[in-house]
Amino acid sequence: MKKDSKKKATIYDLSVLSGSSASTVSAVLNGTWRKRRIKESTAELIRGLAEEHQYTANQQARGLRSSRSGLIGLMLPVYDTRYFSSMAQTFEAHVRQRGQWPIVVSSLRDPEEERQMAESLVSYNIDQLFICGATDPDGVHAVCEAAGLKHINIDLPGTKVASVVSDNYQGGRILTEAIIRQFSADDPLKPQELFLFGGKDDHASRERIRGFKDMKRELLGGDFDASIQPTGYSPNMARIAFENFFEKNTRLPRALFVNSSINFEGLLRFMAAHPTETFSDLVVGCFDYDPFASFLPFPVLMMRQDVEGMITKAFELIEQPHAMPQIHLLPPQLVSPRTALPGPLDGIKDAG
Repeated sequence: MKKDSKKKATIYDLSVLSGSSASTVSAVLNGTWRKRRIKESTAELIRGLAEEHQYTANQQARGLRSSRSGLIGLMLPVYDTRYFSSMAQTFEAHVRQRGQWPIVVSSLRDPEEERQMAESLVSYNIDQLFICGATDPDGVHAVCEAAGLKHINIDLPGTKVASVVSDNYQGGRILTEAIIRQFSADDPLKPQELFLFGGKDDHASRERIRGFKDMKRELLGGDFDASIQPTGYSPNMARIAFENFFEKNTRLPRALFVNSSINFEGLLRFMAAHPTETFSDLVVGCFDYDPFASFLPFPVLMMRQDVEGMITKAFELIEQPHAMPQIHLLPPQLVSPRTALPGPLDGIKDAG
């Protein structure tokens, strides 16, 4: 980072540059480092880096931290899925019921953007931050800890504060079993005919894949690492993965476990470029719920994550003064094909 850079350093930047924790940096900058028995040499290093890299503390946020603004923040990775939009809708309803005001932002799964977004929310003097699906939740924690801001993780866990997430392992097992049992005893599914597409190296994907592999091994008597096709959470990368599979094998697998609705969108993009007979006998399981997908012409089994339960539990935990940094699991719900369930949008009043 250059001194003449337009972007000024943050506490997180100074933490990385100095090799000290964000709380140590914060203590040096607010003058409480001696009480914490931090070495003077460490304090001098951090102060020097702060001056060199143009660090400026948000004095308004620091001065107002002891008062309450009534603003509660939610950080999402994206808005454009039913799961995350339901998360935002449910969160806002809970906040308003408490007589407070919600602020919802998205970070596009970018760790640097997550930290900068957290710093921006701190500058608005929010009272609490709910961190949903963050790529680097512990990085966001460092920003919140330095500002004295209450926070909690949802959807993807961190290691520093409590996390409320879906039981992705059991959900993966349930969905895999449901896919396999869609096939009759006269024409059963073979191990090499069931594939998992989508996801990345995060907690949710790892647990879903683990559940998928364990149940597949139990019911089909075998497993193959080649049946796991991680694509990230990009619809286009998922589409390319389906295209590559189809080009190599001249057909799709008989059964698919699709890791999220974003990856499911990639499957639909693939299907749009091929005749319907290409997937006429396909069975799909998707670890997300969308009522429109449920009514496709082939069977689509879906896992609906308990958004209401996660938000309720997160509000309960964030109010506890000494909540342990443990993971709280909530079971998702298996949804049969051609099923439309009620959701948070049902609460909207019809102005007509």
